Amino acid sequence: MRQAGLDVDEKTGMAPEELLAVVGDYDAMVVRSATKVKKDVIQAAKNLKVVVRGGVGVDNIDVEAAKAAGVEVKNTPAASSASVAELAIGLMFACARQIPQATASTKEHKWEKKRFSGTELHGKTLGIIGIGRIGREVAKRAHALGMTVLAFDAFITKVDDPNIKMVSMDELVSNADYITLHIPASKDGAILGEKQFGMMKKGVTIINAARGGVVCEKALLAALENGTVKAAALDVFEKEPTENWPLIDHPNVILTPHIGAATKEAQDRIGEELADILIAWSRK
Repeated sequence: MRQAGLDVDEKTGMAPEELLAVVGDYDAMVVRSATKVKKDVIQAAKNLKVVVRGGVGVDNIDVEAAKAAGVEVKNTPAASSASVAELAIGLMFACARQIPQATASTKEHKWEKKRFSGTELHGKTLGIIGIGRIGREVAKRAHALGMTVLAFDAFITKVDDPNIKMVSMDELVSNADYITLHIPASKDGAILGEKQFGMMKKGVTIINAARGGVVCEKALLAALENGTVKAAALDVFEKEPTENWPLIDHPNVILTPHIGAATKEAQDRIGEELADILIAWSRK
């Protein structure tokens, strides 16, 4: 960006009050998920014209307040799609073959071969909730593994990929062996709650590498306890860092600390994409 003639200040790790004190000096701002750009920040940013979120979700930005103030909100949606999709597939394998549990057991000097008999992904039905960039990347990989792919999206009714069957939400949750979510957080709350878990076939596996809150953790825990959900793998949580100890301690739950986009390749692409966005914006 500096080579393109932009003046760039790097200010990381600022407390909210520090951000409020300096944000009025800038025309543009780049943030990651940890920085909250709420209404008070927007109001203090008298010169701000654009906020770019390095990553996909913009739930840390008050988009309505920004719009009202004439501030553009942009993100880098394509940069991390492959990384998140690979994590989702990896978590499916981890659940199907109980890889973390088998690793922990073997590290305790046990040899529990019969205990860790698993299942194949081949021949199973995957339900994808949200068939945007990441959802489609997951679908490609799942098809290559021999899975049948069902998808539901509140905003997309048709896709060009003949290997993806678009269905209703009810049909998806009723027929899937695996369900993976790739949608943004919503003010309406969880898309998978008590009602949806009640419709699922016994032994389903849930994968959430999207956003905390799109799966009701209380309903998920109940479904794990009653056997509806055989296993769950979560990269995101309603509160982060999570303190949901019953869910954390459940033997059939695999947890990762929100690492979907945490690859070198994704981070490099995020930096390049946000730089391109700001350079193009500056030349309008």
